[in-house]
Amino acid sequence: MEKNLSFKYDREADILYINKCDPYPEQESEELNQEVIARLNPATGEIENLELLFFSTRLLRSDLFELPVTADIRIAKSV
Repeated sequence: MEKNLSFKYDREADILYINKCDPYPEQESEELNQEVIARLNPATGEIENLELLFFSTRLLRSDLFELPVTADIRIAKSV
C-alpha cells in the first residue's frame, strides 16, 4: 500500500524527519552518507523514514541539496 510522506522539523535538534510511517523500535538504521540516516523495514529493507541531521546548516552550505535515494513521486489519489 502506498503511503503519503510527512515532514517534521525538530528545531532544537535541527533534524528534518521524512516519514512514510511512524518510526518503531524494530526498524533498522543505516547511515546513507554523512548526516543522513535511513530507518528501514526489518523484513523488506525498504526505507520508511529519513533523518536529515543539521538540516538548517546543510541548506546554507550549498545551492544544491541532494538525498542519496531514488524516489518515485506521484500525486496521491483521494480515497
